Amino acid sequence: MSQKMSGGQALIKSLEMEGVDVIFGLPGGAILPVYDPIIDSPIRHILVRHEQGAGHMAEGYAHATGRPGVAMVTSGPAATNVVTPLCDAYMDSVPLVMITGQVPLAALGTDAFQECDTTGITIPVTKHNFLVTDAQDIPRIVREAFHIATTGRPGPVLIDVPKDIVDPKNPRSDMDWYWPESVDLPGYRPQVDPDPQLLRAAAELIVAAERPVIYAGGGILKARAAEALKDLAELCGIHVVTTLMARGAFPDDHELALGMPGMHGNYTAVTSMQQSDLLIALGSRFDDRVTGKVGGFAPGAKVIHVDIDPAELGKVRRPDVGIAGDVRLAIEGILRELHDLGGATAQPDRTAWRQQISGWQEKHPLTYQQSEPGELLKPQFVLETLRDNTPDDTIVASGVGQHQMWTSQYWKFNHPYTWVNSGGLGTMGFSVPAAIGAKVGRPDRMVWAVDGDGCFQMTAQELVTAASERIPVKIAILNNAYLGMVRQWQEMFYEERYSEVYLSPDLPDYKMWAEAMGCVGMRVESPEEVLPAIEKANAIDDRPVVIEFRTDAREKVYPMVPAGATNSEIIVDPSQGEGGR
Repeated sequence: MSQKMSGGQALIKSLEMEGVDVIFGLPGGAILPVYDPIIDSPIRHILVRHEQGAGHMAEGYAHATGRPGVAMVTSGPAATNVVTPLCDAYMDSVPLVMITGQVPLAALGTDAFQECDTTGITIPVTKHNFLVTDAQDIPRIVREAFHIATTGRPGPVLIDVPKDIVDPKNPRSDMDWYWPESVDLPGYRPQVDPDPQLLRAAAELIVAAERPVIYAGGGILKARAAEALKDLAELCGIHVVTTLMARGAFPDDHELALGMPGMHGNYTAVTSMQQSDLLIALGSRFDDRVTGKVGGFAPGAKVIHVDIDPAELGKVRRPDVGIAGDVRLAIEGILRELHDLGGATAQPDRTAWRQQISGWQEKHPLTYQQSEPGELLKPQFVLETLRDNTPDDTIVASGVGQHQMWTSQYWKFNHPYTWVNSGGLGTMGFSVPAAIGAKVGRPDRMVWAVDGDGCFQMTAQELVTAASERIPVKIAILNNAYLGMVRQWQEMFYEERYSEVYLSPDLPDYKMWAEAMGCVGMRVESPEEVLPAIEKANAIDDRPVVIEFRTDAREKVYPMVPAGATNSEIIVDPSQGEGGR
């Protein structure tokens, strides 16, 4: 005999069937009937203070665990508040299932209270979205949503749920429970298996290359391909650059690691790509922050491009060998072909290239001038101290701006899934909620967020969520009293005309604000206070901790490729003389 239930009960039961253990959300009128059955569910619900926070927490959870994050909010303004996290997840290929309430079906299109066209608004920022019109469809739609979010190129999927479809008081919500064992989506067939002939062609280009570089992107992490990447690099002795989204996909302490390329990448990573004769692009998308002016990017390089999304092949740069498919399977296939061609012994003599790379590393390391006594802290020093006094597998989240670039540059990522940041959309305010989501997903790990004062003021209220839910994240605010990255551009490219970037060092008082939100708050102003504050924070495990580090606003992120310039025009730290070749 079939089990009868309401659409709201069916929705929560469907999430249970998908193995969901936590939902980040905030209730409201249209979604209330779905909130009621949560009381009887084993799923943990985390009540956020703003819907944007729910979306970023779900993203942080997905970044740290690889499992889809789930958020649930009501209709109208709640749905528009999650557009930013949806777009962020879409740009960075983060698996997310977002459930939004909606006015009853009969009221759709009448400008009812808290109505908006949620599916219409979110079409451009979701991989797919659904409007439920029949309670009987709920289990199937949930099953399809999770399938779409987690297969092929991962991404966000939204389910918009009209109130009458889930409200037990309405006969429209009556349904007979079932659970679909499989998914039938005729129009959705991600190409997972790479073409064997193309794998062979890629292997042949590799054994012919004298100056190859592996250009590893976030797809390596999404495909669980870190081991395969290491095997490929070691077999051929090829250096690896890891993009902002791929930090941790290849260990920074490996002799073949070059670190981050791009606009604020290190000199060697940027220049090795410029001078290479073969770019092996694995799960990377030739983003403009990496390429600089496209016409001048790696001009002498042939390109092997592997991506799960065929639309990426040739989008920015035409590959010599373009392989659509799962990047882990593709790397494993290329490895088989390389062994067939003779493996390590088939590689040409690349001694000159290795020497060239180590010469660049020696001449242009990341550098900064340490502060004199009585001066404000250098942000790089704070990061180095934090890096060296936290566990090796600490998860670090960042906001967006100078502090994000310094963290990616100075932190040593030796484990995958330890770096949580907003790449493609560049969402200020990302790190506090994302760190909370990461800690919920990995309670066994230490989680630090590195934030700027500008970012922190956008989403700090989610620390109230962390305090009330006992989620002990740790936040390092690099407070330089400016929108630092904007200030850097104005100083370098707008003749030091500082329009609307000054934030003030004392307003708000971050220590008092942190304490008001139930966190331990600290302020650090001199170098000798940095380590004791970090050690104190590390020892606290029953509530969130916020440390405000007063940092020098004059510090700039170097190297830097100016917008519109080619990567050969890279500007290095002034102490290293002129950049470029």
